[in-house]
Amino acid sequence: MSWGTTYLVTTEFLPPGIPLLSGVLRVLPAGLLLLLIARRLPAGDWWWRCAVLGMLNIGAFNTLLFVAAYRLPGGVAATLIAVQPLLVAGLAFALLGERPTRWRLGWGVAGVVGVGLIVLRGTITFDLVGILAGLAAAASMSAGVVLTKRWGRPPGTGTLAFTGWQLTASGLLLLPVALLVEGLPPMPDAAALGGYAWLAIIGTAVAYVLWFQGLGRLPVTAVSFLPLLSPAVAAALGWLVLGQALTPIQGAGFALALLSIAAAQLPPPFAEKGKA
Repeated sequence: MSWGTTYLVTTEFLPPGIPLLSGVLRVLPAGLLLLLIARRLPAGDWWWRCAVLGMLNIGAFNTLLFVAAYRLPGGVAATLIAVQPLLVAGLAFALLGERPTRWRLGWGVAGVVGVGLIVLRGTITFDLVGILAGLAAAASMSAGVVLTKRWGRPPGTGTLAFTGWQLTASGLLLLPVALLVEGLPPMPDAAALGGYAWLAIIGTAVAYVLWFQGLGRLPVTAVSFLPLLSPAVAAALGWLVLGQALTPIQGAGFALALLSIAAAQLPPPFAEKGKA
């Protein structure tokens, strides 16, 4: 749900035109803060594993999402990202041996439809690069989620350290790219500082700690539905805070998205024991 505040904070408080630098300012301070609290660094293979997981879960995902958002209407980009539960189901079967059920696959399709009803408005623009970037963003986070589940974490490593490793790795890898493409950021005003503080502390440090904690406890195909809350929360904030209209069709989409998220957390009805 906290990820759903990103759109409101970005459009209302952050300087425009620096999406990559904004991404770095969001994840790198959060990662360093968690490392300072956890006081533990990775060892051995976990140096490159954290770099891979950080880029898939955070760095590459957010970069590709920005590309899609800039080239496509926001509703189209959000709908493309909503295919994530279906991608996770396929990857979880291939890498984890978790066989997808028709129950969750069906609710995955329903979730895409629900998000589409919430965010798709007016004429749809088809931009091949934007569409490919949106699908690649969904595939990136899907792969990150499944690999996180497959690799687990080193024995004795807490969620704070594990999250801090990934955030710091993704921030450090994105920093030179952002500086090369966008140059130095403008001096932020008080509103921008507040926006970056919210995104870094609540929308990143706290949110990703909770995300990876939940990912360690829930089936990967079930947890993959939870990001569908993000566009739903963004639409609700647009209605409550910005006074944007919310049509009955969008309300129906909101209800369908929430229903798909809730239903995906439950075992299929009438399923044989052990196959839920």
